[in-house]
Parts: sequence; structure tokens; C-alpha cells
Amino acid sequence: MPYSGYEDYFDRKLIISVATTGGHQGKEANPNLPTQPVEVAQDVAACEEAGASIVHLHARDERGEKTKSVARYQELRDEIDEHCDDIIVNFTTGGGGIYPREERIAPVLETDPGPEMATVDLGPINFGQTRTAENTREQSEEYAERMREAGVKPELELFNPGHIPEAEHLIDEGLLAEPYWATVIFGMQNGMPPGPHNLKAFVDNLPDPVEWQCLAVGKHQLPMTTAAITMGGHVRVGMEDNVYYRKGELAESNAQLVRRTARIADELERPVASPAEAREMLGI
Repeated sequence: MPYSGYEDYFDRKLIISVATTGGHQGKEANPNLPTQPVEVAQDVAACEEAGASIVHLHARDERGEKTKSVARYQELRDEIDEHCDDIIVNFTTGGGGIYPREERIAPVLETDPGPEMATVDLGPINFGQTRTAENTREQSEEYAERMREAGVKPELELFNPGHIPEAEHLIDEGLLAEPYWATVIFGMQNGMPPGPHNLKAFVDNLPDPVEWQCLAVGKHQLPMTTAAITMGGHVRVGMEDNVYYRKGELAESNAQLVRRTARIADELERPVASPAEAREMLGI
């Protein structure tokens, strides 16, 4: 059944996710982008105070390079547990076209405690001239099944509407628990182009019951996430997706981006969900 949640817009609390670091740009793009575990955890604590209820995590090594080291993810998780109160921890399984399938999911399954949530990329996406993250159906089934066994909530990452049938397939196979948690992504290289009409078309076709959030890269982050707030959706912000606060002005921190989102939500009469409220909404 397609999504039908617009009518209760004023009753829906807003879940704010923050993606602090990512696996692409580093301090060369913005010196304020955190890469080391303590640095990330301190930033996440400020984001939680500003209104974020979920943190989406990529690990970096001592040199700031991307890594799938389970030990490094464990450091990251331990520091967040030390610095933060109750934020929901979400590990990426991204890295297609770079890391083998098992390495991508290993931090989700082998850290203790593990994350409460982890991503499942539902289809191919291009990066640059030569890299494609394939993200096959077989991989999605495996990741969803192993997450279910581990008690981890899948976050379905959809780069364009053609990935919606892949979500429906996982539902048909009994691999996802209601409500489904979906991220609709805009502005990637061969993903969905940004725009309010495309956002509505994308969301209209999501399988119900679903809670969805909007992710948009670069200059599209602010207008697209604001549009999502007005539609009763949730949002992801942070320097993984956008290193600027406004044109020509680098973001001072991830918390600065979260604070702006919470301020806009308040003006639009969308109360911001606490981590505990987000868990209840998402069935965690």
C-alpha cells in the first residue's frame, strides 16, 4: 500500500538524524569535520543536545582515511556511549565498490554493544568516473536477515524510485518489521534529482507503514529537508552530506546544522522527537 501519512502532519514529531563524517570528503573540505572517535563523540553530544535523536556513523582511521575496521567502530561506539546520553547509534554498511560485502556489515555484527540501526542500500549508485556500488538484491536480503537476527533496525537507503521495488521485495520476504524506516536521497550522481515535486512523487510510492526521512547533498540539503518537514517527514543533516552552512560559509560544526533544523521545525510547529520518542516511533 502506498504511503498515506500526510494527513497527520501536525501530530508527527520530527526525527532529526545527523551524519557527522561520511566516507568521502575530510578536513580538506572543511577543517571542522570530525574524524577521530573523541572528536566525533564530542560533536555528536552537541548534536544530541541540539535535537538530534539518531547519529549515522562512518569510521575513519588515525590518518582520517575511511575504514571498515571493527576495532575502529568499537572505539567510535565506546566514545559516543561515554559522551552522549541516549542518542540512537546507526552504522553505515556503505562502501560498495571498495569493500567486500562481509567487511561492510562486520562492524554492525561484531561490535559490543552493536548499533541499534544500520543502513541497507537498495540499489546501484555511481561515484565518479569508475566506481559503482552495486548493492545487489542478494546482498540486501542477506544484510536485512542478519540485522533481524541481531536485533538491528534496517534503514533502507533509496537513491531513486527504482529502488522502491527492492524495499517491497524485502517486505514480501518477511525481512522487515513495521514500521519501515526509509531514507529518500537526492542529488547523488545518478540518483533522484532534487525538487519538491520529485520529493512528493518519491514519497507517494513508499510502502506503508513507513517513517521516512529526506537526505539531500550539498546546496540542496536545506531546501529539501525543509520541504520534508512541511510534508510530515523526517530529516538527515550533517557534514557527510554538506560541509557548508550557507553559500561560501563552511559549517562550524554538525551541531550548527542540527540547531538550524530544529529552529525551522519549531517555526513550522513540528516538535522535535527525543531519542526515546524516536525509538517508539520506529519500533526499536
